[in-house]
Amino acid sequence: MENTINVNTIRAFNDFYNIETRHSLVSLVKRTPLALESDCRLHLGLYCIALSYRENKEGTLSVIFPGQATEQTIEPDMSVKHTLVFHPDLVPGTSLADTIREWNAYGYATHTSLNLMPDECQLISDCFGSIEVELEYAMDKHSKKLIISHIERLLNYCMRFYDRQIVFHEASSKGILKRFDLLLDDYLSSGDIYEIGIPMVAYFADKLHHSPNYFGDLIKKETGISAQEYIHNRIVEEAKNRISDKDKSINEIAFELGFKYPQHFSRFFKKMVGLSPNEFRAAGRNESDKKIE
Repeated sequence: MENTINVNTIRAFNDFYNIETRHSLVSLVKRTPLALESDCRLHLGLYCIALSYRENKEGTLSVIFPGQATEQTIEPDMSVKHTLVFHPDLVPGTSLADTIREWNAYGYATHTSLNLMPDECQLISDCFGSIEVELEYAMDKHSKKLIISHIERLLNYCMRFYDRQIVFHEASSKGILKRFDLLLDDYLSSGDIYEIGIPMVAYFADKLHHSPNYFGDLIKKETGISAQEYIHNRIVEEAKNRISDKDKSINEIAFELGFKYPQHFSRFFKKMVGLSPNEFRAAGRNESDKKIE
């Protein structure tokens, strides 16, 4: 049975790592993490930004937002880990709230590790160092503002580096798109769509081992439309092909394409095509008659 360790306060986090609590809303750990048992998961009610170093001074950075569960593992070539955590109560009423909202637009970043070059590692490490200095300094009326400014600087660097990583992976987006197409073909031609329903972005992102937002960004950069729009366009094309088969009723086609109710399919099709399924079928029939004439 899986054991979940809930860590919802800075004190609980510090107790877990057996370190002193210097600030009630912020903590920084600078060492290799404690290993969890194989059946253990850490469930954080805190913001967490963790940096791991490799021997070649490259690194990996991961971000966890409150409410996410994580399995804490130590890669063999990782030597040092800096982990910053801060409580959600630190955010409201500060400029950090705006930065967090901007970060939410990088939703893929909370699920996708960021690979860092040595110079990028150094910049991130410097941010951690600035926060560490403030935590060691006697708390005064300036402490919160300074800590928040250092966290904002850290997050801004992270967003810059995630942008770089997205650009780097654009070269592979064509391969992702091809695999996406193949998965869509399989889904539309198998019984999955009838049993499971209209496919969602998360389904294909999971199959391709990406977070939904990160996967969506790759597809949009390659096609100019969102992944969900791409799925809807493919469903419409498949619907057009099936509507052309006059042996099937519109209701049958709706159910085959994963729509629970035929009227939902009709509304969807008309919104996408400008004609109802019956109107589209009639238009096709009229075109065929004209060709015969």
